[in-house]
Amino acid sequence: MAAHELILTVNEKGGHLYEAMMIFKFAKPLAWLLLAFIIFVTVSPIGERPDTVTMVDVDRAVAYLLLGLAFALAYPKQWKTVAVLLIVGAFAIEWLQYFAPTRHPRLHDASIKAMGAALGLLAGWVINRWRETKAPNALPFAER
Repeated sequence: MAAHELILTVNEKGGHLYEAMMIFKFAKPLAWLLLAFIIFVTVSPIGERPDTVTMVDVDRAVAYLLLGLAFALAYPKQWKTVAVLLIVGAFAIEWLQYFAPTRHPRLHDASIKAMGAALGLLAGWVINRWRETKAPNALPFAER
């Protein structure tokens, strides 16, 4: 049975696999777009940075929280690998500021970003576990 037939068969029987697959379908491009936007904002000249109404640390934490959440939803089977890559990546992306003359990397900034990513990943993990329990007719994440 082809994957799309399985999705339709399970969905017709009242399962939630189709809905979960749709979320994953949009989570992957969203996660990668968020990552690209964060890299652009982090490395671009300070004048190119978007203005916000919150404190800079809140901006950093929320951006990485959303990034962690998106990647956790997009790659539920690989959440441990994603966690390592995003947390290490927060420090690596901050380090890229050494190459931007108007920017200055800071350990504090990278730590805020890593904590935001960790919180987003945790939220995504919780959502994935919850969805897994709510969809008894669906394939477990390990088999997708």
